[in-house]
Amino acid sequence: MILVIIMKIVVLRTVFFYLFIFVIYRVMGKREVGQLSITDLIVSLLIAELTVISIENYKESILYSLIPIVILVLMQCTLAYISLKKPKFRIFLDGNPSLIIKNGKINYNEMIKQRYNLDDLLVQLRDKGYRSIEEVEYAVLESSGTLSVFPYKKDSSPLPLPIILDGDIQEDTLKHMKKDKKWVYNFLDKKDINIEDVFFAFYKDKNIFIIRNDDLIK
Repeated sequence: MILVIIMKIVVLRTVFFYLFIFVIYRVMGKREVGQLSITDLIVSLLIAELTVISIENYKESILYSLIPIVILVLMQCTLAYISLKKPKFRIFLDGNPSLIIKNGKINYNEMIKQRYNLDDLLVQLRDKGYRSIEEVEYAVLESSGTLSVFPYKKDSSPLPLPIILDGDIQEDTLKHMKKDKKWVYNFLDKKDINIEDVFFAFYKDKNIFIIRNDDLIK
């Protein structure tokens, strides 16, 4: 009889946490597992651990797990909101994408900076169906740790380089281009555009393309 009661409690808690965590992840937003940021991963691991503890310790109140989980979700949502408003804070949390292969050449300095070795690069290239580095024109190590690969193609255009994100100048991009902030501001002045009004600007085919905040669907 006691065993049956315990099993019912465990089953009910399992179903409850399944539904509860489903709702939580809907609130936190849609992200693929491979695209989880460091903060997303930490929150996911802690929620999983708290859930297991609550299911195993069926004698303890469920609130011992619910309250910490709710706090974690509130923290994550708050950090996500601040990241949207403060690009530098987002970079601090998630980091910047890194250009690992440029024009078919490996950027060893960037690999050392990211602690990303040649074996890692070759494994991820093979995983995406590329047998050698010679097939790749550009490869970008994303903030999530995944590798975005752009192979050589006929009539291919250069990889778009982000210059401004949410009104914040991307200094790493300017270093790759051997440009400075003055070059960006001079271009914006000629177009009579304030940097605060720029949502996204990228450099491609020797031109700068700008998406303003007013161009977004709201």
